[in-house]
Amino acid sequence: MKKVALSLAGVLAAAAFAPEAAAVPAFARQTGMACSACHAQHFPVLSGFGRAFKADGFTMMGAQEKIEGDHLSIPATLNAGILLKAQYRMTGGATKVYNNAAGDLITTNDGKWMVPDEFGLFFGGRLGESEHLKVGTMIEHSMDDLVGFRIPMVTDMGGMKLSVIPFLTDALGPFYGYTESSTGLNRAVRWNEHHADISAHRYVGVATGAASGLTFLGKADMGYVSLTRWTPNFPMTDAALSLNMLHVGATPNIAGWDTVITAEFISGTTKTADATVGTFVDGNEYKATGLSAQAHGQLADMEAGFYATYANTPKSTATKTNAYNASTTEDKKAFTVGADVTVIPHTLHLGAAYRNGKASGKTDNALTLAATYDILQNLALQITHSTYSGTKYDTAQANGTRQTSFLLETAW
Repeated sequence: MKKVALSLAGVLAAAAFAPEAAAVPAFARQTGMACSACHAQHFPVLSGFGRAFKADGFTMMGAQEKIEGDHLSIPATLNAGILLKAQYRMTGGATKVYNNAAGDLITTNDGKWMVPDEFGLFFGGRLGESEHLKVGTMIEHSMDDLVGFRIPMVTDMGGMKLSVIPFLTDALGPFYGYTESSTGLNRAVRWNEHHADISAHRYVGVATGAASGLTFLGKADMGYVSLTRWTPNFPMTDAALSLNMLHVGATPNIAGWDTVITAEFISGTTKTADATVGTFVDGNEYKATGLSAQAHGQLADMEAGFYATYANTPKSTATKTNAYNASTTEDKKAFTVGADVTVIPHTLHLGAAYRNGKASGKTDNALTLAATYDILQNLALQITHSTYSGTKYDTAQANGTRQTSFLLETAW
């Protein structure tokens, strides 16, 4: 472990005053802009411009050549990008635990390398544009399978954009359809890698999992409202879009701070086709509520981001199991607060977060410290350490009371 820490410290020392880390460059190729135009502080946190690009269906173009004709307007180049993450993670459990059948390490108590931790192939951008309609797409693929796709279809109605967004994802949850928050509502868009420690939505489970559906979006300058009909299936087969999610966001600029404040409500019961009865049958209930807030601006001449989240999943009843919370005696809930401050412009960002959680009648708290260092425009290193406390840890946990991650992330 000491050798790993010294090697990473050497990387930090050698990379002083590097430019800001970049996002997946598929959209940068289309727009002709640096990825930092769409991202605040560091990837994947969205800036106001990045949120506007997303709301416009990923269709804006720069100097890139287009192929155009009757009812046709597409980039001359299929825009793509690759994201690669390598991670070393260590937790604090007392013993090593092995899967004896496969001979694989299944805990990280003695340290575990994950290379790649994530590998993503991205295609995206303009699919078409006419006088009244803009259509874009974003497709994500791993080494093995499809991760997700969206096809936003956007029309301008004066001061409002109206959109229909078909989507599906294997693990990023129902907010994959649309959200402007960088607090972790969409599991992939979070300001720190320890997402369950800095996001209440991730902690209670609403920001992860398979999801397929349709998002109906109304977007104005000061905010947005989206209604999503979805199912927790990927791919979407033999299931009905029987779950609802109302997601409301306000996006004011307050005294120079670019803010996103959201509320979300999930409800409904899954319905799955049953060949034996020739109809759909009810499954689990999905119930949750949440709030999130973020603000980006200048703090003592340093770029800064502040984050807060709250989420609650009600307890199950005797007749209905809440898929987010199997307990019949206690709600599962959490709130988090966090901050990320850029102490060297475009280079070094220091963050901290606190989570207060409660599940199965036990308190579950986390204190997280993090540093993100942009080595090159498309290469970043993030070091994160979380410590855990609360009555959950009165009983020894397999992973102990701490977790440390070293993440190297690159895109091209």
